[in-house]
Amino acid sequence: MTDFSPIPFPRASAARRVLARIAPGPAGPEKTPGAASRTIFHRTVEELARWIIRVPVQLEAEGLERIPRQGPLILVINHINFLDPLLSYLFTPRYVVGFTKEESFQEPLAPLFHFVGAIPVRRGTVDRVALQEALSVLERGEALLISPEGTRSGHGRLQQAKTGVVLLALASGAPLLPMAIWGQEYFWQNLRRLRRTRVWMRVGYPFYLRADTERLSRRDRETILQEVMGQLSALLPPPYRGVYADLDRATEHYLLFPPGSESNLRLREPQKPTETHR
Repeated sequence: MTDFSPIPFPRASAARRVLARIAPGPAGPEKTPGAASRTIFHRTVEELARWIIRVPVQLEAEGLERIPRQGPLILVINHINFLDPLLSYLFTPRYVVGFTKEESFQEPLAPLFHFVGAIPVRRGTVDRVALQEALSVLERGEALLISPEGTRSGHGRLQQAKTGVVLLALASGAPLLPMAIWGQEYFWQNLRRLRRTRVWMRVGYPFYLRADTERLSRRDRETILQEVMGQLSALLPPPYRGVYADLDRATEHYLLFPPGSESNLRLREPQKPTETHR
């Protein structure tokens, strides 16, 4: 596991004041169960799920040792389909809490989302209740899984992200760790042909956000988001980078890489003019 020096996590009251300032609105009670509540039953079901998913999916993971085993963490992933959060939940070396759309808790699979401790989120708005629950996860020293795109792409190319990840990182002071996952867009096609789907998971290096939240404008938050997504995009093969493909112009003004870490832009694969993404 890569060792890096963490920045002290802010007190809960200070973090919530920051969140109240940059995402005003009514807050709700904490409802998400913590990692400490995981039982032998939970772990047994998770191990069974890992065994089952390995039947249709061949996963190749790189850099899992870079995921800190403890302490608050925001794990930033791209969103292609249902496999992204599922594989993240099952194969990262620590318990993670993710988000799911509010409507999912009214569907037949609702018990599954309760089982994994997912945070319901209202789409199309800044859901401060969901942000507060996510902040509680980080305050407990746990890992939060977030896809800044907010919705699945289906085709695999990065879509325009939303600033919720920036709000949480600024409010909590927790490090962000990008993790790219690709190949799962062929899952249903391969399943119909009874073929396994090869999926790649690539973990990058952690970083913090550094910004004066008192003077941060909406434009500043968009710039920070662009920098965060640039770090994630650099871990993907060029055809998957979508709206964040122009890494030559990527900046890191608001990013802080602690000792033991480095810019993920150094890990990027060069663009191949003849390569296309079907």
